[in-house]
Amino acid sequence: MAALAGGRRAGRARRRRRGRGREEEEEDDEEEGEGGPGIEAVLRRLREARDDLLSSGFWAASAGAVRAPLSAEPPARCVCYGLGRFGRCPIARYQLAFLLLLLDELRVPPARCALFDPAFSAREAAALRALGLCLLPENEEGKHGIEGVTTLFYMVHCGKALYNNLLWSNWSPAALSKLVIIGNSFQGIEERLLSRILERDYSYIAKVLKGVEEVALPSHPRYLDTFNDTSVHWFPLDKLQELSPEVWDFVEEPMYQDCEDLEIIRKGEEATAKS
Repeated sequence: MAALAGGRRAGRARRRRRGRGREEEEEDDEEEGEGGPGIEAVLRRLREARDDLLSSGFWAASAGAVRAPLSAEPPARCVCYGLGRFGRCPIARYQLAFLLLLLDELRVPPARCALFDPAFSAREAAALRALGLCLLPENEEGKHGIEGVTTLFYMVHCGKALYNNLLWSNWSPAALSKLVIIGNSFQGIEERLLSRILERDYSYIAKVLKGVEEVALPSHPRYLDTFNDTSVHWFPLDKLQELSPEVWDFVEEPMYQDCEDLEIIRKGEEATAKS
């Protein structure tokens, strides 16, 4: 990533506040501008976050967990949802730095990685483009078909409906076997939700539980809030083929009419995420 290879340090003032469950940084007016200096400040902080992940040993410990399910068929592309305001939120910034290390490790070109979060500012979008990454043009609500291409989905701390929608969009053994998800532990979702709620609102997660393998990312005291409850999930074809044929017959699109806490931004509601 050429944009992260170097750059001067800009000693501008910043202050911290708490918001939306994450520690956020509020930067001075000059850094908040959408021009070059603001983008360079974002890239500098990404470099610092990447260096922290490397020096702490967390990346080295995590890389093995990620490599295992991808050794047979490395992903040809990556999709990232729900990253958050990485320009001002340290947690989101470390998650992006981890993603960039992951792309390098798996040799996925930045141009083959597409991201979407309705909360991205114009400056953050410009920083992502400076890194060579792509932005999805619209809110897919996680409904992204892989079209036969092995794809890594990076979805740390996303809402359950987003995972459910992704599974529905690829609901066949052939498609799911080419899917790898780094995100909230499916096992944790099963443990925390009443079974009737899981089966009613997130039926595709419920139905695939016996066909998924998952490995948790290692715990590290410095990143407890950043990667807590995060696992690598993959779907071995032989396990999927052992599921009852009836599992694959029901392919109705999830609507969430009875869901009280949807946890995602629906298409058409993107403006609320920036407020």
